[in-house]
Amino acid sequence: MDKLKGRVAIVTGAGMGIGRGIAGALAREGASVLVAEIDAAAGEQTAAWLREAWGVDAAFQAVDVTDKAQVQAMVEQAIARFGRLDILVNNAWRGSGFARLENLSDERLRAGFDMAVMAAFWAMQAALPEFRKRGGGRIINLCSLNGVNAHLYSADYNAAKEALRTLTRSAAREWAAEQICCNVICPGAISEAYRKFASANPDNAAAIAAANPMGRVGDPLDDIGPVAVFLASDDARYLTGNTLFVDGGAHINGVAWAPQVKD
Repeated sequence: MDKLKGRVAIVTGAGMGIGRGIAGALAREGASVLVAEIDAAAGEQTAAWLREAWGVDAAFQAVDVTDKAQVQAMVEQAIARFGRLDILVNNAWRGSGFARLENLSDERLRAGFDMAVMAAFWAMQAALPEFRKRGGGRIINLCSLNGVNAHLYSADYNAAKEALRTLTRSAAREWAAEQICCNVICPGAISEAYRKFASANPDNAAAIAAANPMGRVGDPLDDIGPVAVFLASDDARYLTGNTLFVDGGAHINGVAWAPQVKD
């Protein structure tokens, strides 16, 4: 399995959940991976897993994606470590739970935009010179059905992820002539955030899984990862500016998302 052999990817938030699954799928197809993660233990563990499971070159770098200098250093380190950069996956998110819109603080809303929009923006700008040098590249940004469907009590997350979708489409239009493909995945999978939601709202989580047209919530490695591989590969060289809903069909009729929150 060598669809991505010889290519190099950065995956932010790759220490767990969907980011880890995508990193695994890219490595399974031969890509070298820089695991960019704020949690050192989780990041080191993922990098070791990639090396041991698929024999690829993988390295961990501690990165707080809300720090512009660290994001720029991440891209520089990937190029220095592996000699090139072909694929950028912006996945990192650090949530803060649920809250009613009227109770959201300015700081929390800004933090959401820093985590989702500014982090990806900085990484995309930093990767651009290398992509131009190589005559193309792949940017895959992880967004969410929460924003598309306006799920309850996560307005900071919803707004930030929808802004990231718009940023992705703008980049796709501006960089298309340079063969830089920019696309979005809106996943439905068992991420760490989903586990926390399910733990606090077991009945709601069970109802969501049961209502899914495929009857289950996706697996990060085997359901979401292969779609990221497709977008990163030559098979998707003529696909840009799109949002792929990788959710078992959950987006078709919406999701019965109704977590319990305090007033």
